[in-house]
Amino acid sequence: MEGISYQRFPKVKIRELKDDYAKFELRDTDASMANALRRVMISEVPTIAIDLVEIEVNSSVLNDEFIAHRLGLIPLTSERAMSMRFSRDCDACDGDGQCEFCSVEFHLRAKCISDQTLDVTSKDLYSSDHTVVPVDFTDNAGYDSTEPRGIIIVKLRRGQELRLRAIARKGIGKDHAKWSPAATVTFMYEPEIHINEDLMESLTLEEKLSFVESSPTKVFDIDPNTQQVVVVDPEAYTYDDEVLKKAEAMGKPGLVEIYAKEDSFIFTVESTGAIKASQLVLNAIEILKQKLDAVRLSEDTVEADDQFGELGAHMRGG
Repeated sequence: MEGISYQRFPKVKIRELKDDYAKFELRDTDASMANALRRVMISEVPTIAIDLVEIEVNSSVLNDEFIAHRLGLIPLTSERAMSMRFSRDCDACDGDGQCEFCSVEFHLRAKCISDQTLDVTSKDLYSSDHTVVPVDFTDNAGYDSTEPRGIIIVKLRRGQELRLRAIARKGIGKDHAKWSPAATVTFMYEPEIHINEDLMESLTLEEKLSFVESSPTKVFDIDPNTQQVVVVDPEAYTYDDEVLKKAEAMGKPGLVEIYAKEDSFIFTVESTGAIKASQLVLNAIEILKQKLDAVRLSEDTVEADDQFGELGAHMRGG
């Protein structure tokens, strides 16, 4: 089948964009590509996280391993992660943390010298690289803006002390969840809802109200002027089929028809703060492109069919 192409040209439309949140539409593609993008965002976009901890002094109530684990889960700003090297691939160092290409060094020194409990937080971590620091989650609303706030690592009482050195490295969520830049990534098929106006006209106002209220989410409403049932928010539909069951129970099958657009998806992306949500999407697309390039087979590769069988012929358009 020479000349047949399966190429598509996906389109993206941004609906809402914040530093840690993005909502967008992905159109003109299929579920396999949408799910590949989702999985790459969760597990293959690199970030920087603490991977090695050397405890010098720890007289707190938490043991060394517990503190090391908590340190690893603190999100670090990772804008330069894409350009860094993986420590296993770095030929400029021996993995001790003294390398600008693959690692960042942190120090923490805290001691409680008063009767008041001392909170040791991510604000107490001092980085050797000003571009890689703990993510600031401070919300000034309702708090004194001069008060340093961060993720609590441990609490110290009088006389207790914590001193440590930590090495942060580049990694991906597939290796450990601490490197995942995504708090959550979801997508849903965009619903297409059609109301049979003739059948709807045969219902009384009470029946229309009962139909509207049968949906767990606010998908339908009644127009106060025309008393007609209208679709107010199709994306609130959760594919629960409750309105379809209600229509059947009322003896009005076909009152409403709901389809999932198989080439249109609505994505919701929440970042941990390590990178902005918009950058997370862009990095995921770049990594997905690299993966596709890695499996693209050249026209003159004879060994391809032996290794990949029908896949090789398909990707060459055969």
